[in-house]
Amino acid sequence: MFKVPPIPTERIPELLRAMPKAELHIHIEGSLEPELIFALAQRNGLSLPYPSVEALRSAYAFTNLQSFLDIYYAGASVLLHEQDFYDMARAYLVRAAADNVLHTELFFDPQTHTERGVAMETVINGLHRACVDAKTDLGISATLILCFLRHLSEESAFETLEQAQPYLDKIVGVGLDSSEVGNPPEKFARVFARCRELGLHLVAHAGEEGPPAYIWSALDVLKVERIDHGVQAVHDAALMQRLAQDRIALTVCPLSNQKLCVFPNLTDHNLARLLDAGLAATVNSDDPAYFGGYINDNFTQVFAATGMTVRHAYQLAFNSFEASFAGNADKRVWEHKLKERFERFMEHDY
Repeated sequence: MFKVPPIPTERIPELLRAMPKAELHIHIEGSLEPELIFALAQRNGLSLPYPSVEALRSAYAFTNLQSFLDIYYAGASVLLHEQDFYDMARAYLVRAAADNVLHTELFFDPQTHTERGVAMETVINGLHRACVDAKTDLGISATLILCFLRHLSEESAFETLEQAQPYLDKIVGVGLDSSEVGNPPEKFARVFARCRELGLHLVAHAGEEGPPAYIWSALDVLKVERIDHGVQAVHDAALMQRLAQDRIALTVCPLSNQKLCVFPNLTDHNLARLLDAGLAATVNSDDPAYFGGYINDNFTQVFAATGMTVRHAYQLAFNSFEASFAGNADKRVWEHKLKERFERFMEHDY
């Protein structure tokens, strides 16, 4: 294992910003900044129930998952055309590249759009084109993960999968998101079994507000490869052991957890505890436009609040590459860049 060099505590924020990393838990609709929402509304001739960008931003005052989701779906209503989806993804990818993200796997919620009459083709083609362009001109690798909305029915999920079939070459996997409590993973057991037959990677949100039992279900019923969030795992010792033993990655989102009151304060976050227990935790931004920070903000703020170390920083970045669905050759290249950045960090000013 790489021996992490000593780096002064006061330089850890610089290191966190400069180190190469992957982002594995980002809802692309949750990257819609108020300015872009207004610009798209104007372009598409839509009126918004807010008089200004500032009024919309001040409405981002939610205290739980459901109150957030209500405004999240309202914001997504401005997305109508392929170029809208492209522009949204492009804005995020530019920001991610500036944060030294080398690879990202973008969640998108097609049901949010198809229910409004937007074609699946429009959604996927716009997002995919942004991913292709970003590789060329930003040097960032980006892929797509289609998420089913768990508050909707199994039937709706199957319909969504059917609509997506012609475009499966443009996505790497499927996920499960939206209102967790009352919508356990096993509700979608047959959908995920079909996705597995199709050769898609599988992930699911579990153990954010829901109990450890939901994480067990995601693992054993849905047979997912990664758990999105998963912070409630600490309440079940056997589950912690299983996650560590099987190297099941957790895509943790500190600022999201704080904003939605999963933890009362960032100082109470259990990210370090997860890492120290041998779990493959990662840091991600979830819905950065709504939760007050992109990936580097999540890193710097959770480290400042909890006193995490340089060793934790290296492990989190390493985990992010290792847990990605990228090919092994790409992973080795990124991990080498990470190691090199740590080794040479003290020689440079960032």
